[in-house]
Amino acid sequence: MARNLILSARTSNDIDSRVERVLRGLGNPEPPLRLEDVRELLKLDLAFYTSDDPGLAREAISRIRVAAVQVYRRPALILDAVKKFSLKALYLPDRKRIMLDSAVPLLKHRWNEAHEIGHSLIPWHQDMMHGDNENTVSRDCAEQIETEANFAAGRLLFLRDRFVNEARSSPACLQSIIDLKNTYGNTLSTTLYRFVESVGQETPVVGLMTCHPHVDRRPINFDPASPCRHLIQSHAFHARFSRITEVELFNAVSSYCGRQKGGLLGERELILTDDNGDSHRFFFETFFNRYDALTLGVYLGAEALMVPVSA
Repeated sequence: MARNLILSARTSNDIDSRVERVLRGLGNPEPPLRLEDVRELLKLDLAFYTSDDPGLAREAISRIRVAAVQVYRRPALILDAVKKFSLKALYLPDRKRIMLDSAVPLLKHRWNEAHEIGHSLIPWHQDMMHGDNENTVSRDCAEQIETEANFAAGRLLFLRDRFVNEARSSPACLQSIIDLKNTYGNTLSTTLYRFVESVGQETPVVGLMTCHPHVDRRPINFDPASPCRHLIQSHAFHARFSRITEVELFNAVSSYCGRQKGGLLGERELILTDDNGDSHRFFFETFFNRYDALTLGVYLGAEALMVPVSA
C-alpha cells in the first residue's frame, strides 16, 4: 500500500514556483493542459518503447538511475534496465528525453509523462539521476524524490491553484471529482488524489484506491493485510487520524459496498476514532470504474458523547 507522503512547505513552495514559471511561459492556459506544449517549451523529447523494441535495444546510456539508485556504472542498454526494473516510464537527462512504455494503457500515459516532466523541472533530481555516487540511496530518500515528482505533476496537470479553488468551491463529493476530471482531462484516480489534498487542508478528508470492496468481487490475489493500493490523507486527516490503519478503513468501506460491476457501490456515515480516542462522524462514498474502487471520506463533525443520567 502506498500512503501519500506530506512534503514540507519549503519543498512544496520551491517545486510550485518552478511549475508556475512553466505555466506562465505557456500564457496560463485553460484546461485541459496540452503536454505537447509543455515539452516544446522545455525542449523535451518524447519517445515510446516496448520490451521487444529493436530501436530501444540499440540505445545506450552511460548512467541511469531508477528510484534514485544508480543501476549501471558503464554504458548499458536501456532495454536491460527496462526489463530488470519493470519500468513504465523514465527520463534521460543527458538527452532531455522522456520515454513511456507503450504497453501501459493510454489513459495512464498522461500522468506518467507529467511525472517525468516533474523530474526534469527539479534540479536536485538531475544530480540524483546522473551523479557519480555509486552508493544506494535510502528507500526513504527514493520515496521522497518520487513524491516530489508526483507533486510537480499534480500542480502542472491541475494548473496549480486554479484546480484548488474550483475544488474548494465545489461540494465535497464524488460527483465533484467526476466533473473536475472531465474539465481537466485527467484520470479519475489522479483527480481524487488532488481533490483530497486540495480540500483537506483544514477539514479531515481521506481517499482510498482499492480493488472492488465486496467480498464476492475481490481478486484471487487479494491480500486482506494490505487491501489498499493507495491511502490518500489530507493534511488535516494526517494530523488527527494518523493511527487509523488501511485495514480498518477498508473493512469499514466494505461494510456498505454492493457487488455492482460498476458505478456507485454505496455510501454511508461512518464513525472514526482520532489519535486522542475521540469519535468523529464521516460521510463515505465509493465508486467503481471497473479497474479501481475509489472512495472519498469527508469529515462531518464530532460524535456526540452520550452521558447516562441517573434518575
